Amino acid sequence: QVQLVESGGKLVQAGGSLTLSCAASGSIFNINGMAWYRQAPGNERELVAHITSGGSTNYADSVKGRFTISRDNAKKAVYLQMNSLKPEDTAVYYCNAEILVQRPAGLGQFSYWGQGTQVTVSS
Repeated sequence: QVQLVESGGKLVQAGGSLTLSCAASGSIFNINGMAWYRQAPGNERELVAHITSGGSTNYADSVKGRFTISRDNAKKAVYLQMNSLKPEDTAVYYCNAEILVQRPAGLGQFSYWGQGTQVTVSS
């Protein structure tokens, strides 16, 4: 019943900017860590950025200084602001969240994934 839905992926020229959004819905008691991953064809899925419930952030070296992750707890959303985009940033970007779920038997924590959104950076 819990869903994560990404939006914002599109074609953009190198050097441009783009912001991705991800909103969670369902029987959610609390959201802990949230993150963005990406996967290009033939490559393994890699962590791009992570943000804790307290707002602490971590970034992959390849995006540090260019990307910014943020969250809005009231909206149950996480965002990824991407600046100075490069062709090597081209990938499907996935939202991930550790969510404490309201179940009939009580609370349970699970990791959830969005469906992915395509970002293509052209030269």
